[in-house]
Amino acid sequence: MIRPKPTSGMRHVALFVSDLEGCETFYVELLGMKVEWRPDGDNLYLTSGNDNLALHRAPAGFDTSGDQRLDHIGFIIDEEAEVDLWFDFLRGHDVPMKTAPRSHRDGARSFYCLDPAANTVQMIYHPPIVHKGSM
Repeated sequence: MIRPKPTSGMRHVALFVSDLEGCETFYVELLGMKVEWRPDGDNLYLTSGNDNLALHRAPAGFDTSGDQRLDHIGFIIDEEAEVDLWFDFLRGHDVPMKTAPRSHRDGARSFYCLDPAANTVQMIYHPPIVHKGSM
């Protein structure tokens, strides 16, 4: 069987969150995403223009305190120097940080923080993704 052509990348992530309002503030006011659709008070769809993040209020009894199965979600930063600016900005808004910014051996630079529902978020400059359109 022949494998189909590669996908165009991951453009949609859906998360159960215990604090929908806090997560909306984090992703919209701090990260600059826009509300794409709010079908009701328990579901919210956000976009940065080329992706979609769905936030769903965790139902009663859903264990959001245990280990999450999702390791992290990542937001691409277009310029390496911007990573440190994002770190300072988010830290200045009392966002819990998991790591400080660091450079990786592949030329990437990133850090990890937590959203209000304790999901790990990576802010990353990754040259192969950033420069793909200019090659």
